[in-house]
Amino acid sequence: MAKKQPNQPKSIQNRRARHDYALDDSMLVGIALTGGETKSLRRGQGHIKGAYVTIKDGELWLFNATITGDNAIRIAEDEKTRTRKLLAKRKEIDKLAAAKQQGLTIVPLEILTRGRYIKLRIAAGRGQRKFDKRQALKKRDEERTMRAAAKLR
Repeated sequence: MAKKQPNQPKSIQNRRARHDYALDDSMLVGIALTGGETKSLRRGQGHIKGAYVTIKDGELWLFNATITGDNAIRIAEDEKTRTRKLLAKRKEIDKLAAAKQQGLTIVPLEILTRGRYIKLRIAAGRGQRKFDKRQALKKRDEERTMRAAAKLR
């Protein structure tokens, strides 16, 4: 008889990223994690709000991502926000380096914990100004009212 697994979150999302950045195409990369970090992420204990990706020595590194433990999983305080190496192909790293040269920021969007491997979805994007954010909110509200009006008819 197979073990029934508890409801696991499908992903840990960075909801602010889509609001703060105008994003390009996203890509999936792997993360180098320890066993306790993997278990914690599968339980949904972590967040990537405020995290960012840089390229150092031709490799991708994830900064400021927090992975917390619980009573069963002990993660030291200094290990919770350590820098983690991202695993990507050379072509993908070169593509992101070119985007970085153009002044774009590499932003982590979500951590996918569904399959065998834990993956990170990242995208290059340009930071939005307050005016751009207001315009996007206004456009979203107008679309919502249009759909509501169409439903009433």
